[in-house]
Parts: sequence; structure tokens; C-alpha cells
Amino acid sequence: MLTPQDAQARCQALIERARRAGADAGDAVYLASASESVSVRLGALEDVERSESEHVGLRVFVGGASASIGSSDLADAALDELATRAVAMARAAPVDRFAGLADESLLARGPFPDLDLDDPEEPSPQALRQMAQEAEDAARAVPGVTNSEGGSASSGRGVVALATSHGFAGAYAATSRSLSASVIAGEGGALQRDHGWRSARFGADLASPDVIGREAGTRAVARLNPGRVKSGTMPVVFDPRVGGSLVGHLLGAISGASIARRSSFLLGKDGAQIFDSGVTISDDPLRPRGLRSRPFDGEGLATAPRKLIDAGRLTGWLMDSAAARQLDAAPTGHASRGGGGAPHVTAGNVVLEPGTLSPAALIADIADGVYVTELIGSGVNGVTGDYSRGAAGFRIVNGAIAGPIAEFTVAGNLLAMFAALVPADDLVIERGIDVPTLRIDGMSVAGD
Repeated sequence: MLTPQDAQARCQALIERARRAGADAGDAVYLASASESVSVRLGALEDVERSESEHVGLRVFVGGASASIGSSDLADAALDELATRAVAMARAAPVDRFAGLADESLLARGPFPDLDLDDPEEPSPQALRQMAQEAEDAARAVPGVTNSEGGSASSGRGVVALATSHGFAGAYAATSRSLSASVIAGEGGALQRDHGWRSARFGADLASPDVIGREAGTRAVARLNPGRVKSGTMPVVFDPRVGGSLVGHLLGAISGASIARRSSFLLGKDGAQIFDSGVTISDDPLRPRGLRSRPFDGEGLATAPRKLIDAGRLTGWLMDSAAARQLDAAPTGHASRGGGGAPHVTAGNVVLEPGTLSPAALIADIADGVYVTELIGSGVNGVTGDYSRGAAGFRIVNGAIAGPIAEFTVAGNLLAMFAALVPADDLVIERGIDVPTLRIDGMSVAGD
């Protein structure tokens, strides 16, 4: 893996090759990662894995047409061939009037903010094994846990670099640390499985193995002997670990590409009140140590915090340059790059801000409802907003969490669900999309 500085220089050298080969413009991206994971099961070492990857992608523009190509070979001769082939492909491609680099005047200028994404303390394989072992031991110690799928700890580091033919160059490194445990509770045919998991940029920011393990065990035992719920219309409360998926559907619907294709249920809703005025959703790609933090986007534009939903009102679309041209607007610094192809839209660290009620107060007036801890399947129509997903969780009876339930479906329409959404005050920042406990009244629940 190259250093960020060497990766940036390699991207710039590839752009120079493309220009010499006949490209009018272009950009090059370098993506590399190395990771190591250790898994244990029932107290014994189960698996040790190490993976490394390194890739460079080149996108060129010739006469209004574009082509993308990539390679894992970074030798000079390979980059020469890559540039030549990319230009030849672009000359044979159709013209796309919306494709192109970002406007030069919008490019981010260094020095870029230091977001503290690179943990210098890399854990050894022995340390990873000990963490995984401690997490599994804590999970297996919970009364009612009868078997284990194991504990796992991993460590990784990646480097991203980007250079464009019109003056942008930047690079950064970021690390990741994760820890999990998954166990089984019950006997015979009455088994239930659940897990605990955390991920962070720095190992020091992870919850302890004991906390993660006990969480896994407690969750699995709580799911034992699930009942069924009767069908009807009732309040549905989403646990924070599944509630973030609702915000994920929002992000897909406000992507400029979806709006340009007219394939979003929020088409025509720019500036509209789609949530209650007590709901605010923010995006902060500059949060130090954030899981989705980055100093610049996939087109070389500066990233910046913004409110996606401000007091319930939609503030606009997330756009890369191609979508912005289609919509006669400006890109928003949300472009992201893979190893090949054109940029796509990705949000930063997204947070649905907490409300004023505790989770207990949020459900206190629910006579009959459901608390969802797991969602199954992907029955969501991004064009109409129709929502239907399998679920598992717990009944809510007379304002309190009652017994576990399984094999039911929650359904509605995202527009109506957003309008009825009420957040609790228990927000914890630990994922890329973070939400507190969420309540939505009037959803359809299909069970017995």
C-alpha cells in the first residue's frame, strides 16, 4: 500500500499519461486497503484472515464522451497501457452532455482539514484474538445462552487519493477497528440468535469486549419463545439499530440522480415539510474520527456539514456534478468514487437529532403496539415510497415492553411514515447513520 503522498503522486502521473495519450480531461483515483481479522468460537481459534487490495481507476473525457478503466498493476508500463486504452475506449463511446469533471472554480483547495481518521496504534493478531475471546466469553456467560457462533475482532487501514486534470490533488488515510460476538440461546427447536457489534476509527473508541458480549447474550435470551401478533393498525417503535434504515431510504430518495431520473417518491418535494417540525436530520462529513468522514468528495469538492431536514423541512438534493447539470443546479460535495465508473452520491455522518422524550415516555401511552429490533427483506419501492418489511421484536402492551414476537410484517408509505415520526432522546453516535428510538403511529402490522 502506498503512502497518501505517493498515492497522490501516482494519480497525478496517470493523469499526465492520459493527457499525452489524447484525453481532453480526466481524473484518477487510488483506493487501497489492508485488513486483518481473528475469529474464535467456543473458546478456540476459528479463523485468521488478512487481505490486501490496491486499485487505480482512470476516467477520461474525449470530445464529450467518457470511459473508465481500472487496474491493480501500478507499474509504469501498466499505467501507460491503461491511459492509452482509456482514451481509445472514450473515442468509441457515445457523447454524454452531462458527464464531465466538476467546475474548476468549485474545487477544494488545501490544506485539507485533519479529521483524525488514522489510528497509529495497530493491534497485533494476539490482541485481536484476546478481544474476540473476551467478547465471546462475556456473551456465553449470560444465563440462557447455550451455543456460540463466535467472537470476531478486526483491524484495517485504507488510503484514498484523487487527482484531476484541472488542478485538484488530495489524499488521506483512514483506519477501522471492529469487534463483535454472536450467540445462540435456548434448547432443541426453540433457538434464538442475536449479536453485539461495534465499529470505530480508533480502537480506543470501541466499547469494551465485555459490554459487546453481554449485549449479544442478553439480546439472544430476550428473544426466546416468541409469540405472534394479531394483524391491525398500530404504533410501531423502531430500535436505534434498525431505525437508521428509514433515514437510508430518505438519502436514496434525495439523491440528485434519482430526482433526475424521476424515480423518487420525493420528486417535487424540495423545500416541503415532510417531517414534523421537531425533526432535524444533519449530515457532517467533517466530524473527527467519524465513520463516514472525509476532507473532500469524489470529485475534489470540499465537504461541509449541512442540514438535510431542518425542522421537518427538506432542504434540497444531494448531487454530484452530472446530476447537478441535469437539474441545472450546483453539486453539493456528496460525490463518491469506487474503483471504476462515474461518481455516485454518498452522504457523510448522518444523524437524526434526538427528541425530548425518553424511550419509556415515548411508548407510555401505547396500549397495543410493536417494538421492532430486526428488519428482514427489502420490500421498499423508492418510486412510490411503499414500505413493507418482515420484522421481529417485542410487543408493547399498556405502555411497556412485553414478550418477544416474530414472523410479522410492518407496512406503510414512507411519506406518511416520515410525517408521523417522533424521535426519543436516546441518541448514541456509533454508526454512519445514527438515530434515537423512533415511533411511528398508524402503521399496518400483519401477523396472525
